[in-house]
Amino acid sequence: MFFWDPTFLLLIPALILAIYAQVKVKGTYNKYRQIHNNRSMTGYQAAIELLRMNGIGDVDVEETEGTLSDHYDPRVKKVRLSRANYRGTSLSALAVAAHEVGHVIQHAKGYFPLQLRHMILPVTNFGSWIAFPLFIFGFFLQTPFLMDLGILLYGAVVVFHVITLPVEYNASNRALLQLESHGFLTTQEVGGAKKVLSAAALTYVAATAVALMHLIRLLILRGND
Repeated sequence: MFFWDPTFLLLIPALILAIYAQVKVKGTYNKYRQIHNNRSMTGYQAAIELLRMNGIGDVDVEETEGTLSDHYDPRVKKVRLSRANYRGTSLSALAVAAHEVGHVIQHAKGYFPLQLRHMILPVTNFGSWIAFPLFIFGFFLQTPFLMDLGILLYGAVVVFHVITLPVEYNASNRALLQLESHGFLTTQEVGGAKKVLSAAALTYVAATAVALMHLIRLLILRGND
């Protein structure tokens, strides 16, 4: 069967990394969620203040549902923070809030990898939905065109993941610099915030590894056809 051919073994290390990354990010986030920052500042307050300090006045900060559902939506210029990070005063809350503001700063300064990621997002969304069905149909119907089209579309998904890595790491670096240079966190507290963001970044590394292994599987299966 397609999903249980020998190439599936290639996915195992990447899947193990993905599981580890999820456990790591949840454990680290929950650990530093229990430690309150020295200024008792909420994630919302930190985000608003960082936006102001960077001369950005056209971005709103609002609360959203879910856990670790925090994100910046450049289409409507909104930073959305999950309740624990919007209202919380923990090191985790400030780290996540500052990270999202890091994306806002990227957007404001025209950071190219972020722009490129937004440009290919529609193709990525379409490819993630249709690539595997196309390849499977082509594989069983012995239609090379469908397999190649599936591979091409899934390649866009992999490119998106690869571009995401520098985008996320850069946002985290900006966050840590802002938190320390503006006195939001002490040097010791920045260490905790860095651990939260490093654990979160590992999930993007794992997602990229899984996507890349899937692409390699498709290429191998195409070559053996």
